[in-house]
Amino acid sequence: MDFRAIGMGLAFALMWSSAFTSARMIVIDAPPLTALAFRFLFSGIIGVAIALAMGQSWRLNRAQWRATLIFGVCQNALYLGLNFVAMQWIEASLAAIIASTMPLMVALFGWLVFGDRVRPLGLAGLVAGVIGVALIMGARLSGGVDVLGMVLCFVAALALSAATLSVRGASSGGNVMMIVGLQMFVGAALLTVAAVAFESWTVHWTPRLLGAFAYTTLVPGVLATWVWFWLVARIGAVKAATFHFLNPFFGVLVAAVLLSERLGLADIIGVVIIAGGILAVQISKQAR
Repeated sequence: MDFRAIGMGLAFALMWSSAFTSARMIVIDAPPLTALAFRFLFSGIIGVAIALAMGQSWRLNRAQWRATLIFGVCQNALYLGLNFVAMQWIEASLAAIIASTMPLMVALFGWLVFGDRVRPLGLAGLVAGVIGVALIMGARLSGGVDVLGMVLCFVAALALSAATLSVRGASSGGNVMMIVGLQMFVGAALLTVAAVAFESWTVHWTPRLLGAFAYTTLVPGVLATWVWFWLVARIGAVKAATFHFLNPFFGVLVAAVLLSERLGLADIIGVVIIAGGILAVQISKQAR
């Protein structure tokens, strides 16, 4: 892995983790599904416009179209949609911690469902991840966390795991920025239907809302997604996923700095254990 890939991986982890804090800011002042649908619409327009300026084509191969649809449904509509709804009731730091368990879920389901061979280091990482999650959830439940919000975040992480499995097909054959834009439109379409069905238009137009919306649209929405596809194409999905071990750290750090969210000792210990488990799983995959 070269220095450019490391730098891009660090940037991706920071941008991806910061999205939970900006999302928390948005849902305070706007209905979550409506705000997210508009975000994807604008991100999609920007992404496709950049792709056309780069000379990229709408003509994707079958694997790219399939992956684009799956990614649009699983990551945008389900993962981010459920997280936005959940963050009406839970803190951004908790949502970031739960989302960061995605690499562990992918490895666990690969082992249990598909019979993937897991090396001892990977198995230790899975056990560590479960212990870290249990430690944090136990502390949060005793402190009165909203159970529905927490469950929605776990379901969202499962959807993100499915989306991650589609990235390899989406990153091959070029047209990466076009794929980024098109999968945004998939999410926008589905979330618009959900917003019309379940939400009312009540928005408090504040500088915080406008700033968070612009940041979420441009940085986690377009830039971070493009960096992720670039990483997968350059170093492979397994190595790229290694950077997810930084998400718990960055997620709680950004939330603490910008939202003044407090973290208990159990949270800190749990984050360290989960991050170590993610790193162990990814190192074991690379060794294999």
